[in-house]
Amino acid sequence: MIAGQPEASATAPAGSSASERMRYTLRAWAENGWLRAVDAAFAGFLWREAPDAPPLLILAAALASHQLGRGHACLDLAATLADPTLALSLPPEGAEPSDAVELPGQVLLGVQLRQWLAALGDSRLVGDGVGATPLVLVAQRLYLRRYWQYEQDVRGGVLQRLQAAAASATALPVDALRKVLATLFPKVAEADAAEAEADWQKLACALAARSAFSVITGGPGTGKTTTVVKLLALLQALALADAPASGRPARPLRIRLAAPTGKAAARLSESIAGALARLPLADLGNGEAIRAAIPVAVSTLHRLLGSRPDSRLFRHHAGQPLALDVLVIDEASMVDLEMMAAVLAALPARARLILLGDKDQLASVEAGAVLGELCRRAGEGHYTPQTSAWLASVCGQTIDPQLLDEAGSALDQTVAMLRFSHRFATGSGIGRLAAAVNAGDFAAVQGVWRTPAADLAMLSPGAGNAAAFNDLVIDGRLPLATSGAGGGEGVSGGGRAGYRHYLETLHRQRPVASAGQPAFDSWARQVLRAHGEFQVLCALRRGPWGVDGLNQRIALALHAAGLIPATQDWYAGRPVLVTRNDYALGLMNGDIGITLAVPVLLPTTDAASGEWVARVAFPAGDGSDAIKWVLPSRLQAVETVYALTVHKSQGSEFTHTALVLPEKPNPILTRELLYTGITRARRWFTLLNPGGDDVQRVAVERRVLRASRLLE
Repeated sequence: MIAGQPEASATAPAGSSASERMRYTLRAWAENGWLRAVDAAFAGFLWREAPDAPPLLILAAALASHQLGRGHACLDLAATLADPTLALSLPPEGAEPSDAVELPGQVLLGVQLRQWLAALGDSRLVGDGVGATPLVLVAQRLYLRRYWQYEQDVRGGVLQRLQAAAASATALPVDALRKVLATLFPKVAEADAAEAEADWQKLACALAARSAFSVITGGPGTGKTTTVVKLLALLQALALADAPASGRPARPLRIRLAAPTGKAAARLSESIAGALARLPLADLGNGEAIRAAIPVAVSTLHRLLGSRPDSRLFRHHAGQPLALDVLVIDEASMVDLEMMAAVLAALPARARLILLGDKDQLASVEAGAVLGELCRRAGEGHYTPQTSAWLASVCGQTIDPQLLDEAGSALDQTVAMLRFSHRFATGSGIGRLAAAVNAGDFAAVQGVWRTPAADLAMLSPGAGNAAAFNDLVIDGRLPLATSGAGGGEGVSGGGRAGYRHYLETLHRQRPVASAGQPAFDSWARQVLRAHGEFQVLCALRRGPWGVDGLNQRIALALHAAGLIPATQDWYAGRPVLVTRNDYALGLMNGDIGITLAVPVLLPTTDAASGEWVARVAFPAGDGSDAIKWVLPSRLQAVETVYALTVHKSQGSEFTHTALVLPEKPNPILTRELLYTGITRARRWFTLLNPGGDDVQRVAVERRVLRASRLLE
């Protein structure tokens, strides 16, 4: 129900005014789940502020608010008129719309763009950014003011650093830069030099070294972490080498590493530690000092900025900036518009910002697609001849002429795309499938499924295939010939972990009660690591093939197999997902923990006779391998997580990933979602495809197009 409006039926009475009909329509949409409660409340607020506002203005405001929940920074009026069905969450994961409720196409029937724009001319509610109107109209896009401001702040922050880069690029010590790059990237053998392609890791380091803002993008296994560690070594080498010449004492750069989620932070920390140990710094006189000046600890962005409980504000902002010289953000595709604005505001004016991420992954859950927009032209390069000549002078690398552009923008010169995957070899089924999906080529996708591959399998888990589904989720096993809707054949699942693996680790490795805290921490780490070997991912939340239905189904299967003692409440082995930031506990949305039984010492007993109670073990989320133990009663926003949405899986990798598609096409199915699900797999990928070719085709051919004017 719209705030401040009386309850009414879904259909307005005959003779109702246009405003009354719009009130009834918005209320019906909210009741059907097509609008969020906050969208309806916003419409009610505007009606109270301006009771005579045009109904089309109120409709646009409600839809603009609703678009935020779907990841759009604004409402594109022309796009909405061209396809009104995309304006709402229709249907909400399978619910059939009522015949008594008007759909967007009916409400907007006959409305012209000029007519809608004219309705938005009410200066009490809509402005061009000047003043304090709740809505901002720019060209044909309508914003809630706060998100218009975020977009302005992000654009301004990036442009400021691009301008600083142009002023400082000529000050780089080219001879020192060339020497350090040669050390970090040893020459290939002369016999191979003519055949070697451009080393994009080396080019990325050079491009980023001359800019206060840089982006390094690439798919799984292209070496983003290796590249950024070498970049940090390069920056530290230049900073330490500059000290004697400047007469100042040597001071290494203050570097901070961050990621959007605790799991992404922990994974980056582990990857950086490995890459740092392998750095070839022996030829540099101060190589070990450089290595010691590169941090391994990674924090979440919320912890870095200093979250304030029950507030959208942070302790660090423009008036109290972060104490750092370089900030690296991994998994930047997950960073939404609001968070990126907060990061840029908190950066000191002279600090460098380096973004890492896969531009083809799903964008952030919240509004905005910042990395995707920044990398929109990355594939084609658009490097100017001047940039190409400079790179040749410091790297000895020649850029493909097809990537050159006389009119390349300043932003283009700061974006590097890594183009070779070290994880997925040429014959990798996962790599070929991801590439075909990313290209939007459904015929190529079918071709991949028709070619046997040891790392790919497809299962059509229909009503009569329950045993095969259970074999997959319990033991990772698949039938010897697993034919999917595309006709492809898979292989047996020997060695592919299912959920039995982590549950047996839980029972087999549990310490005795007297073992002490370090032993229980070590056990929890083993269980959490084993849990990460296998994960079921879903496109939807609701329905039999969504998170809700599959979590219940998998729990029942594990209970029937004797692997968990119950399917409800806090039983040993229950995995849980945090669904809302809990600043008091230091847990963030997306963190995963495992329920374990641990001893509690009673005042009158020794350890051997202590009571065993449930505690939930979480990774500390600060880049260390520490364990955070939490009382179940303190966890107010968690859910069982045998099945996880693809969105929530971003920043994670699993040895074996099983992606479940719905039975029918759904608006949430996109190329980016399918690509993200596939590339969560390190060694094996299984597609559960009850809907057949039609569902796969929809997912491959539909792209995420988020409304925004960030780079315009």
